[in-house]
Amino acid sequence: MKTLILSALAIASVSHAIAQDSTQAVAASPFAVSAYVESYYLHDFRKNDNHTMPGFIYNHNRTGEVNLNLAFLKGSYTGDRVRANLALAAGTYMNANYSAEPGVLKNVFEANAGVKISKNHNLWLDAGIMPSHIGFESAIGKDNWALTRSLMAENTPYFETGLKLGYTTQDSKWYLSAMYLNGWQRIQRVDGNATPAFGTQVTFKPNAAVTLNYSTFIGSDKPDSTRQMRYYHNIYGVFQLSDKWGLTTGFDIGSEQKTKGSSAYNTVYVPVMILRFSPSSKINIAARGEYYHDKNGVIIATGTENGFQTFGTSLNFDYQITPQVVWRIEARNLSSRDAIFNGKGNDLSQNKTYVTTALTFALN
Repeated sequence: MKTLILSALAIASVSHAIAQDSTQAVAASPFAVSAYVESYYLHDFRKNDNHTMPGFIYNHNRTGEVNLNLAFLKGSYTGDRVRANLALAAGTYMNANYSAEPGVLKNVFEANAGVKISKNHNLWLDAGIMPSHIGFESAIGKDNWALTRSLMAENTPYFETGLKLGYTTQDSKWYLSAMYLNGWQRIQRVDGNATPAFGTQVTFKPNAAVTLNYSTFIGSDKPDSTRQMRYYHNIYGVFQLSDKWGLTTGFDIGSEQKTKGSSAYNTVYVPVMILRFSPSSKINIAARGEYYHDKNGVIIATGTENGFQTFGTSLNFDYQITPQVVWRIEARNLSSRDAIFNGKGNDLSQNKTYVTTALTFALN
């Protein structure tokens, strides 16, 4: 933790010093510093003894206590031909998503550098720890329409490590990228795994009101001795229907070999829809419906007869207190085919209902 604090202070002090350079206007500086803090409280109506949400929930996963989901300090450099980002973070999100990483890597939210490899085209090669190319929700809560993350987002990568070749057309309508990755949400490769993983992304924005995306992943997240290839497809669209109404729809489908070398596969599929209403510039209301089907435990293993077959609904309210601060509250229900949700002792239920409230602060 001492190393984390010293590194964060170094990022802030160096960037601040450069930004204050009297020979150059602040607006023209290639350096920037940003920060984000999200605190929360979650009330679970089926209280359990260890104050934790189910293992497939990675954000806001502590119950009955005020806690920190995510806080980070980020330094960025953006030049004509070179760019770089470094962000160090803490919070229950980091504890859950980086638990497999060693040492100080548990606190590295982002660390990457890129170079523009064409003079005449917007073609970049980036390397390092980067935000995931899968999904329409990120780890930064203020950027998402709902306070909690969809089951789709919680069980696909939030970050990835590797090389990315990305191209944006001159009219900015198309973005194409291909990636060589260390695995499925990994910084350090799984011991015994030498199988490369790959990803692709195609994003089309025909106008300011529509975004269409198709992302893929292929690879294995197990040692080569038990390798099971995974093929995952992520499809979504974001539509601003009017000044007040917006709609996001998504559908994921993935398959994984039942055993090494097998021609038989287990399948997971996940549809989701979010409708947002913005009656004013300070208020947003969002309703979400979703279904997660993973009968054979490709990603979420329950050990029950029907596996993870779960419907989810939520209703979210946001209020922009200041340009930097947002207060959010959300009620959510998850309903599963099998009794998989813990209560006190050995009491299991098919339903989980909870309310989460959060306060976010963002400095860009």
